[in-house]
Amino acid sequence: MSDVSDRTTATGPDLPDPLAGWALQRNAHGALVLVDASGQRHEGVLPVRAFPLSAPGEGLSLVSSDGRELVWIAQLAALAPAQRALLDSELAQREFMPVIQRIRSVSTFSTPSTWAVDTDRGPTALVLKGEEDIRRLAEGALLITDAQGLCFSVLDRFALDRGSRRLLERFL
Repeated sequence: MSDVSDRTTATGPDLPDPLAGWALQRNAHGALVLVDASGQRHEGVLPVRAFPLSAPGEGLSLVSSDGRELVWIAQLAALAPAQRALLDSELAQREFMPVIQRIRSVSTFSTPSTWAVDTDRGPTALVLKGEEDIRRLAEGALLITDAQGLCFSVLDRFALDRGSRRLLERFL
């Protein structure tokens, strides 16, 4: 468990920047480096969201390479723009989750089945092992995990086109 003295905490968007006195940068290999107020360098820092699906802008921890929390950031909006951009780019690499925009076809209505879908990153196919791999989230959102463990999201299943909704309903 980390010592409170080596942790910076913010509890609201109106508080000072939680990384004030600290520096966040990339090393020559592209890994994040956190330099604390005393000048100590922490190489290979990883940002980890507490609630990546339900509250992506709240609760982010910067964790050292040995798994120790270095900084807790309650609100990403409290960060300076440069630090926020650095963390956003790192999180985008770690949290690859294509958004399904259309379901073109399914191979069968029993599982496993192969789905041909259009995502925000282009067309692809995924294999659904079972109906339990479709998780319902708040406000019509879905999280679909394929046979390889890759997660796809549906932001609002009710906003999908009629054909996509009809195919999806067979699995819900």
